Amino acid sequence: MSIRIGILGYGNLGRGVECAIKHNPDMELVGVFTRRDPSTVNILTEGAKVYSVEKASEMKDDIDVMILCGGSATDLPAQTPEFAQWFNVVDSFDTHAKIPEHFANVDAAAEKSGHVGIISVGWDPGMFSLNRMYANAILTNGKDYTFWGKGVSQGHSDAIRRVEGVKDGKQYTIPVESALEAVRNGEMPELTTRQKHIRECFVVAEEGADLARIEEEIKNMPNYFADYDTTVHFITEEELKRDHSGIPHGGFVIRSGKTGWNDENQHVIEYSLKLDSNPEFTSSVIVAYARAAYRMHKEGQKGCKTVFDVAPAYLSAMDGAELRKHLL
Repeated sequence: MSIRIGILGYGNLGRGVECAIKHNPDMELVGVFTRRDPSTVNILTEGAKVYSVEKASEMKDDIDVMILCGGSATDLPAQTPEFAQWFNVVDSFDTHAKIPEHFANVDAAAEKSGHVGIISVGWDPGMFSLNRMYANAILTNGKDYTFWGKGVSQGHSDAIRRVEGVKDGKQYTIPVESALEAVRNGEMPELTTRQKHIRECFVVAEEGADLARIEEEIKNMPNYFADYDTTVHFITEEELKRDHSGIPHGGFVIRSGKTGWNDENQHVIEYSLKLDSNPEFTSSVIVAYARAAYRMHKEGQKGCKTVFDVAPAYLSAMDGAELRKHLL
């Protein structure tokens, strides 16, 4: 029997989830739920329907896992606990500082309803989190380093577009190559925020806008650019569409550590990603964890989980015998 999936929200992430379901034969898309007028939302999957979000609770017996594709700022803190009343849920909540609070809220709702909720699924938090944990457990005497990019930061791009006089813009996060090489060489440097990443902005300004003011405002924006070496390029709308229309990303998780009685041996663990499409890769991770949520619920588990709580075997469509034969 196929795992029956619902998608809440049909932006970049929701469309990516739909594509990922197509590539997982043990799953089927039942429906997409939207706050928009359902008649205006066109999906790709034959046989699946688009519903108003208000209809979701009426379909609690038709869906095994609801995948929540909203934003972390305002959508998921409310939606994930709410929908855990009726469904097993998976989300990609990525506000690191608020994960403990979000976990507690989802856990209370899922424990009460008897469902499984898996939160903060993606690549960071998510796959990067797992690799940090594995590396910490193995090299207990060491240091962690996480580098993001080169890739488009959607949050920082949004921040650029909020500046007065900016028509459109994209921001790239780029690791500082010398810092990356020092870490890979096992030097275990102490690195400031500014020493690890640079930020490169491509900005389309409104006609007649004060370019010097825009550049100054971007470079000094607290919490976004002030702590980094930031470069601002002013380009045309055509150049932005031609050269910066994608949403690539990626990065590196590295742990450098020592073993031996006198710390005589040095080791470096590195996990890296290079992604053509940030949302489509994130969606593929989420869909694997939807399988895990379904299986864990079938076993009688309930409450909120993170990637740390999910055994790797739950993610794969293969059974234990196949995994041992082909991947172990």
